[in-house]
Amino acid sequence: MDNRVLDAAYAAFSHPEKSVVLGAVVHGGECHPSPLVTIPLSMMNRHGLIAGATGTGKTKTLQLIAEQLSAAGVPVFVSDVKGDLAGLGAAGEAGERVEKRARDTGYAWGATSFPVEFLSLTGKLGAQLRATVSSFGPLLLAKVLGLNETQTSVLTLVFKYCDDNGLLLLDFADLRAVLQFLTSDEGEAELAGYGGMSKQTVGVLLREMVELEQQGAEDFFGEPEFDLDDLLVTADDGRGLVSILELQDVQDKPALFSTFLLWMLARLYAGLPEVGDVEKPKLVFFFDEAHLLFDEAPKALVDQVEQVVRLVRSKGVGVFFVTQNPRDVPPEVLGQLGHRVQHALRAFTPDDEKALRSAARTFPKTDVYDIEETLTTLGIGEALVSTLTPSGVPTPPFATRMVPPSSRMGPLTPDELRARLAASEQVRDYAEDVDRESARERLQARFDRAGREDGPGPFGREAARDDDRDDRPRRRGREEPGLLTQILKSPVARSVATQITRGLMGALLGTSSGRRRRR
Repeated sequence: MDNRVLDAAYAAFSHPEKSVVLGAVVHGGECHPSPLVTIPLSMMNRHGLIAGATGTGKTKTLQLIAEQLSAAGVPVFVSDVKGDLAGLGAAGEAGERVEKRARDTGYAWGATSFPVEFLSLTGKLGAQLRATVSSFGPLLLAKVLGLNETQTSVLTLVFKYCDDNGLLLLDFADLRAVLQFLTSDEGEAELAGYGGMSKQTVGVLLREMVELEQQGAEDFFGEPEFDLDDLLVTADDGRGLVSILELQDVQDKPALFSTFLLWMLARLYAGLPEVGDVEKPKLVFFFDEAHLLFDEAPKALVDQVEQVVRLVRSKGVGVFFVTQNPRDVPPEVLGQLGHRVQHALRAFTPDDEKALRSAARTFPKTDVYDIEETLTTLGIGEALVSTLTPSGVPTPPFATRMVPPSSRMGPLTPDELRARLAASEQVRDYAEDVDRESARERLQARFDRAGREDGPGPFGREAARDDDRDDRPRRRGREEPGLLTQILKSPVARSVATQITRGLMGALLGTSSGRRRRR
């Protein structure tokens, strides 16, 4: 291999601190057997992009980065659209291809499994994830419902009314009750000071809600809301927990899971303290199939994604977007991504060629490679890589043969997954939903006090009794929280977190959804 290339690689990647190993330098068809190409652990909260055509190795790159982060004690969250990443929980298997890749890259490969927890929006493939309607906010909910600008403004008005009147929106039943009330004669009178809304628009909102409920949103919206502290966990041996959001059963609902991931990021920003520059991140978040978030997204939402990505770095959280082409990510967001791992692109059509030129321009200039040509000639498991040095300066791009993951490069069997879920305390703790007093019950109680109905009224169930309001279950196996923890997890503190989250989402500030206390 040309000594000029090796000298440049050693100069770019020779630093004493701990790093995530990506692979070995490739030039002129030759691979230098030394895993030089790395990302400093201290730079993993500077965000990144993993891109490339289908079948070029993006998922395996995500896997090898995630497992090395876990080994370094960094918790990881990954979204698993196809089910391939469940293999992180099982040791890999030696074989001819793995052994050859290890020899080519000079990497000391060993089969290893990693501590994992499985999460699910339906509760079928992992711990049931829930978020309250209130904490989700009107902008993200409008994205999920597919609302236009006028309908979104009406939804925002409804949230504002609920915030001002202390009506908690925990699930769709609460939101439906409020919409029905605000279109009644009494509700219209109360809403006059807010500007009013048409019954036709409310009808659209109700129909879209019904459609989303038919797709499983009834399980997703409600309590107990998922406690994001459960992502920031290390195993007994010091390795970071890998939380895998299994999405195979909701692939046809991209708006739901993509906006949920954004909600998680915003909540993490709202709840974590400022840490600035750190030796290693507190959490690294992998956003697979990232284009699903930005498809037909209004500019207001794109602006807020950019803001969340930019701000969450200071909380010690790194975000990696995984998609087919850098153009899938808006330029405003792309500019925040310091690490680039670009697998092969194919240029079969004029649009492909345009995308190729666009991708090539995202890399620093280099005299070593013709970037456009390199991007079309990379093999499976190879990528053009540019990372940030410990001083924050981008390295020149290098064609890289990626090292093989140590965990299984494939899904768990159905029996293996069932056994994992049966043994998971987290799955058990989030299994049962909670229905405490919220907007629906308060409106029903108001209706009953007016003497208009003897039995259950128009808003669903009867109002909850006062002694039933705090029926949220506590999680097992954790000490009773201390005074400071109770303060930080109190309704007031959670109200602040929800307000910040809503603010990041470009919505009105509001009251807390009343998340349950940390066990």
